[in-house]
Amino acid sequence: MIPFPIHSKFTMNPTKTKTWSLLEAHFLEMKALTLREQFLLNESRAKDLSYEACGWFVDFSKNLLTTETIDLLLDFAAEQNVLEEAKAMFSGEVINKTENRSVLHTALRSFSGEPVLVDGQDVMPDIEATLGKMEAFATSVIQGEFQGFSGKRLTNIVNIGIGGSDLGPKMVYEALKFYSHRDLNLSFISNVDATHLAEELLSFDPETTLFLIASKTFTTQETMTNAQSCKDWCLQAYDGDEKAVASHFVALSTNIAKVQEFGIDPANIFGFWDWVGGRYSLTSAIGLSLMIALGVENFHELRKGFYEMDQHFISAPPKQNLPLLMALVGLWYNNFFKCESLAILPYDQYLHRFPAYFQQGDMESNGKGVDRQGNPVDYETGPIIWGEPGTNGQHAFYQLIHQGTKLVPCDFIAFAKSLNPVADHHEKLMSNFFAQSRALAFGRTAEEARAAGTQEDLVPFKVFSGSRPTTALLAEKLTPNSLGSLIALYEHKVFAQGVLWNIYSFDQWGVELGKELAGEILPVLKNSTTQQKATIKQSFDTSTDQLIKKYQDWK
Repeated sequence: MIPFPIHSKFTMNPTKTKTWSLLEAHFLEMKALTLREQFLLNESRAKDLSYEACGWFVDFSKNLLTTETIDLLLDFAAEQNVLEEAKAMFSGEVINKTENRSVLHTALRSFSGEPVLVDGQDVMPDIEATLGKMEAFATSVIQGEFQGFSGKRLTNIVNIGIGGSDLGPKMVYEALKFYSHRDLNLSFISNVDATHLAEELLSFDPETTLFLIASKTFTTQETMTNAQSCKDWCLQAYDGDEKAVASHFVALSTNIAKVQEFGIDPANIFGFWDWVGGRYSLTSAIGLSLMIALGVENFHELRKGFYEMDQHFISAPPKQNLPLLMALVGLWYNNFFKCESLAILPYDQYLHRFPAYFQQGDMESNGKGVDRQGNPVDYETGPIIWGEPGTNGQHAFYQLIHQGTKLVPCDFIAFAKSLNPVADHHEKLMSNFFAQSRALAFGRTAEEARAAGTQEDLVPFKVFSGSRPTTALLAEKLTPNSLGSLIALYEHKVFAQGVLWNIYSFDQWGVELGKELAGEILPVLKNSTTQQKATIKQSFDTSTDQLIKKYQDWK
């Protein structure tokens, strides 16, 4: 029985398709070939396996594949109707079946002027109205017109959220800090651990601090706990006068009643919609902190970058479609080479949070073990995503990538021009970017090690097998536009892989169980008397009971 309607042409189990069988046979032929051999066999390999769109040049040639592999993978994508599914998403169809929602983050950054319908209603006027309201508020903060309760300018902007309401804005702010208003300080509080809050507020003045509470329901435990503590901290400066809240707090939420109960002015509520998933909400009201920190123009340039990649994904031919190609290359490693992880390695310090952002974006989307029909899958789905910026990672984990027993595909990301051109720093950074992917691809033979003067007993230790796959992504310069395109590229890659694996990418039921159990345990931890403690003996499982008892004894 199929519990949810799906695309009529959709293949149930991808591994049962004809193209999957062809890919399995091709893999058996391919896996013995080295990258050295492949480059020797095809002098135009680099050109044949490189593509360019939206300001990004992407080189797949140092991957364990050929043009034939790409053709077979594209046949599989056609059989799985990936681009048809993409059009269904862009048009507002309900593709998040388990939550009965459309998925329309693409509408948030649309510049087409075309209507986008959800249940027969055009959502674009609401989006434009919200963006206009955000612009007016951001401008008033930047220019010092919206002031604190005591009349001081608000120079410390604190975003309180968690998950996509924190990771996205934080990543983009760090990535585009070069373009930010340096007279404003944007910081983020997410962890319910009070240490996060305490350390962030340590150097702030309540009279010059503005809090943005990002919670669609205004009930998220971590966010609302932090919001209440920040409210208490702020009101201490005003002798508990609740009227001060309206001058220091705004809400990114849809729960108007709860927001007003908190004390926030209804005029400063910025809503968004059920069809905006948290990890795709950057260009919704969740981006208000970015609009303040970066300015209105830079925020819209970011949106334009998203939009340009959106249009490329939905209209480019499959053989030139960067998100689709990245999705297929990732599937090639995940399902045929059985690689368990993907390393994202940006050679730009501004992108130091980019791997963490797509750790959530990918693993929360495609970390699924049940297909769209509710059946357990018998094939691999989403990979483990991790990474650090170069060159720091080179002195941390590259040893395993070069000579370890695990095959780890890597995405190398870099820019031709530095935003901070000091001495020869950028040339040294980029020499490592090029050298590392070259070393991973071609390695070093025992003969080459000897020729380099390596002592014989050390030769085995200085041999590099090569054929370690990398994809290089290169753009001219890190700008709001190029960052928007890069984020959308990875977003659509994740979406395409979800379709290829026949899983739902836009729900995240896996985060629910832990929350439910935490709700059961919390009252126990709040009970402090001996009598209250005694009532919880053996109330969970023996391990959890034992840990709680040890915690309470020490506390």
